[in-house]
Amino acid sequence: MSNFGELQSLANSITAVTSPFRNYLNDLYEKYRSLNEGAVADYIPELALAKPEWFGVCVVTTEGQVFEVGDCDQLFTIQSISKAFVFGLALEDHGRDYVNSKVSVEPTGEAFNSIVLDEVTNRPYNPMVNAGAIATADLIKGKNGTERLKRMLEMFKRYTGRDHDINVPVFLSEKATGYRNRAMAYLMLNFGMVSEKIDETLDLYFQQCSIMVNARDLAMLSATLANGGVNPVTKQRAIDERYVQDVISVMLTCGMYDASGEWCYRVGLPAKSGVGGGITAIAPGKVGIGTFSPPLDVKGNSVRGIKVCEDLSQDFGLHLFNVAKPERNLQEWIAGGDGINDW
Repeated sequence: MSNFGELQSLANSITAVTSPFRNYLNDLYEKYRSLNEGAVADYIPELALAKPEWFGVCVVTTEGQVFEVGDCDQLFTIQSISKAFVFGLALEDHGRDYVNSKVSVEPTGEAFNSIVLDEVTNRPYNPMVNAGAIATADLIKGKNGTERLKRMLEMFKRYTGRDHDINVPVFLSEKATGYRNRAMAYLMLNFGMVSEKIDETLDLYFQQCSIMVNARDLAMLSATLANGGVNPVTKQRAIDERYVQDVISVMLTCGMYDASGEWCYRVGLPAKSGVGGGITAIAPGKVGIGTFSPPLDVKGNSVRGIKVCEDLSQDFGLHLFNVAKPERNLQEWIAGGDGINDW
């Protein structure tokens, strides 16, 4: 099922017609659409073209229901959000032990583009910082760069249910300005953490960051992980079930750059952000959340997106470590009396 019109039709056919959650999401969107904090990323020239007012929120349940409001059709580049899912593909290609021999899973407390490796093992700290993501991209199998990119795009299609394009101007812009990433790659080559096909791997990494998505895609990505690796609408498996916990564990501890600890404390959901303005967040067994808003805070995370996820987590008790009765029952709010099965 490659046409999103078909995907949306199928999703809508099983989405509750009357749901308090739909109204809640509309109110949440209105609450934060006028928030003007943050700044659009401009260190990659093409990213600076994004409009600060763009704002979309989408939630997809593990039953395949789609709730969305705002600019959920607006395309943007996935950027660092791709890192989590490429990490999953590398695990499928090589298994945990080998991947972990090249990339650690420890939070750094450093900026995402820091040129730093573990002093003992010489590995990049985790797959969510640039050094770790480059090492992860290097692990993707294929006889050449074209085949490796094709496998990557096919993987994203399994998650979202539709084909994705590469934004060529963004790719070329990243390639032309990616000096720090080249420095990281050659440093890792020195320690045997990556292969000698540096240029091919860097192109692959820049291309994966330049994949075009929208807020709905981000919600479908996270809903697929929330559903044990199976797309809740197409029913296609996107990732081997045994590696889902690996991906979402690293997202929880490392997914929000050097604000990951604060995020884990306040929101408590596995998530990954990108400097394009996207956030994808997972409530395992329940829903996937996708938000898009280009203005970023000083850590590189979407200001409006963080607020939306904070409210959803607090209002519905979605924090992974929450033991208190939530203010609202997510099941009941989504079902709207339509008899949705318990999770």
